[in-house]
Amino acid sequence: MFDVLVYLYENYGAFESCPDATALGRSLADAGFDDDEIREALSWLQGLARIVQDVDTLCLERASGLRVYAPTEIEQLGTPAIGFLMYLDSAAQLTAKQREIVIERALAITERPLSIATMKIIVLMVLWSHSADVDFLLLEELLDDNHQHPMH
Repeated sequence: MFDVLVYLYENYGAFESCPDATALGRSLADAGFDDDEIREALSWLQGLARIVQDVDTLCLERASGLRVYAPTEIEQLGTPAIGFLMYLDSAAQLTAKQREIVIERALAITERPLSIATMKIIVLMVLWSHSADVDFLLLEELLDDNHQHPMH
């Protein structure tokens, strides 16, 4: 699934420029991805689009303070992934809203605990969905682990 997400990021300039799910599924199949990977990725992206709309109603843009993680979040995300999110928070690379979306989408992944590479892809996808200007060094960091595997 994560290869599909990175492929989408690298081949579509903006989240909104992706075609509808049916056309996107065909395009991904033509690129060589298998049906299960495509289904998982499209489902995850639909969840991302849904949560982006839901979080827009919250007043998190100017939120400040410390994010306290629930025990279940710590267990599911893992200490390294939470440490990475805390680093992004301290470096002002994520808004409070984006951080909450990252956490929600990370909790939707079955991998326990999340690897840093997985968390980086989730962060990348959330920033992409917000058309955020990503600092070059952060982008390099987010894509670093993902270029070790050959892309389709």
